[in-house]
Amino acid sequence: MSQETKPDRDIEKEYTSSENIAKLRRLADCMEQGKPFEIMIAGERIYVPVRAVFNIEHEREEGSEEIEFQLKWDLEK
Repeated sequence: MSQETKPDRDIEKEYTSSENIAKLRRLADCMEQGKPFEIMIAGERIYVPVRAVFNIEHEREEGSEEIEFQLKWDLEK
């Protein structure tokens, strides 16, 4: 299935601290080495290209706060 035909998706997946640490280490290693990053999220393998933009988002509302580490990229046609 090509990227263009995959259905829209918006999920949140919780992991244990040790799982998060391992994923962040792999991500940091890939970013440092200029390599693409692969991750399995809720049964789907995601391929993050080197051209992805990394940003950090902070939200505060109604007595809670959230920090999101995001990788964004456009799909190549």
